[in-house]
Amino acid sequence: MLREVSGQRSLKKNLMLASSTASVAGMTNVVGVLAFLSFVSNITGHVATLAGKITEKNLSEVYTVAYWLFMFFFGAFVSNFIVKSLDYKSTYFAHGAPIVLEIIILLGVALYGNDVYNGSEFQREAITGAVLFCMGLQNGLVSRISGGLIKTSHLTGMVTDLAAELSDLVHPNAETTRTLIEKIYIRLTVLGSFIIGGILGGWMFNNIGMATFYVIPLVLMTILLYDVYPVLLHRFIKSFKS
Repeated sequence: MLREVSGQRSLKKNLMLASSTASVAGMTNVVGVLAFLSFVSNITGHVATLAGKITEKNLSEVYTVAYWLFMFFFGAFVSNFIVKSLDYKSTYFAHGAPIVLEIIILLGVALYGNDVYNGSEFQREAITGAVLFCMGLQNGLVSRISGGLIKTSHLTGMVTDLAAELSDLVHPNAETTRTLIEKIYIRLTVLGSFIIGGILGGWMFNNIGMATFYVIPLVLMTILLYDVYPVLLHRFIKSFKS
């Protein structure tokens, strides 16, 4: 799922990447709203909020929203930097490293949220920034390895692209191509998986609270293990036979 780069990826691998990462984004976003009263992937909304706070001259809120925007940006920056730095060693290692970092941070959020978090404004703003960093990491990675085709939390652009592609599909003067149909499948998969992830995240938060942040890293771990499991299994069988 993580090994292939843009241009080498099959529709199956793109659909698996889209469904798994979009469900994580949906789950994280809904849990972020319920736990910290703020969206953790809605950059468009945060930019609009920033403009409003600047107009109101509410400097404390301006600094907070600017910090959130920076954390998402910085997450995407770090993700791309890691991939570019490690790509010479192994594609899987390079693509897996941002996911590992995301898992570590989300586990930290889970531990802090369950044992330390008391609902103070400072804590809420700081943790929201950490989760936004994770979403930047993930979105930057998925966008890079899919050649910009998949963006797991950029639903505004996703819906826009889907509308344009569906328009091309039904237009009497347009040629229906396999590439166009595959893009539509992927867009629909991202949207559906984000919604399903959000529903599951809300349901889990209502039942186990902050412990939901322990579940999200487990989903991310399955993304990592999907590629490495066949390699480990092959090595185990080879060593067993020898």
